[in-house]
Amino acid sequence: MEVIVAKTAGFCFGVKRAVDQVYEQLKRNDNKPIYTYGPIIHNEEVVRDLEEKGVTVLHSEEELAELHDVVVVIRSHGVGKRVYEIMEEKGIEIVDATCPFVKKIHRIAVEQNQAGRRLIIVGNENHPEVQGIKGWGNDNTLVIETPEQALSLPVSEGEKLCIVSQTTFNYNKFQDLVEKISETSYDILVLNTICNATQERQVEAKRIASEVDAMIVIGGKSSSNTQKLYDICRRECKNTYYIQTLGDLDPDCGNSVRSVGITAGASTPNYIIEEVHTNVRIKF
Repeated sequence: MEVIVAKTAGFCFGVKRAVDQVYEQLKRNDNKPIYTYGPIIHNEEVVRDLEEKGVTVLHSEEELAELHDVVVVIRSHGVGKRVYEIMEEKGIEIVDATCPFVKKIHRIAVEQNQAGRRLIIVGNENHPEVQGIKGWGNDNTLVIETPEQALSLPVSEGEKLCIVSQTTFNYNKFQDLVEKISETSYDILVLNTICNATQERQVEAKRIASEVDAMIVIGGKSSSNTQKLYDICRRECKNTYYIQTLGDLDPDCGNSVRSVGITAGASTPNYIIEEVHTNVRIKF
């Protein structure tokens, strides 16, 4: 059987950088408790390993405000301005592991608000990255994800808009939504802030899925970019399987197939990808 592993599978630059920064803090061993604001990445295996080593995950500003004399690592997805303000007020040591591509969107939000443009974020409003970006906008900032939302924006005629995207959003869907908004003839500045690594990963996954009999997509269940990979692959290959670890792999998924493709989300450690790859080769 032929097994094709995507070259772009696994940790992206921003995720690897964030995870490495937490482990570096553990090595410092300066007796300060270490926290991350939100899970450092969307991978339960990595988060569990860090928790076993003494890293605690914070889930709210209220929890953060109760701390002092600690180290807080900001998650790769980033946070809003208010979180930084709380940490500065409390004198907390900040390790900023925000992905640089996300950090760029934060700067855009501030600059475009100052320039008098309303910020429109294309993405999932409940995703931590989008919540963080929104936290750098103002009260007029809007989040959209569907064509219906794009066509019914509550904006005034002639209002200036700036459109950005969640870094892991599907590029084709982003373009479709921009076109929908453009039909309303607003004064629009469009900034494609989808990460290049995300686009490359999606393009490669689509190509591989179109060429194989079965496709395996590896990643955390809460990972937005992995879910999008699964959706893309599922459209190309009906035998597409979404797993988080080797234990989730259906032993029957390789039955009667001559080729299997493997890809993984940006928060998937390489050792998990290798375990799945090896297992597929041995068993199928």
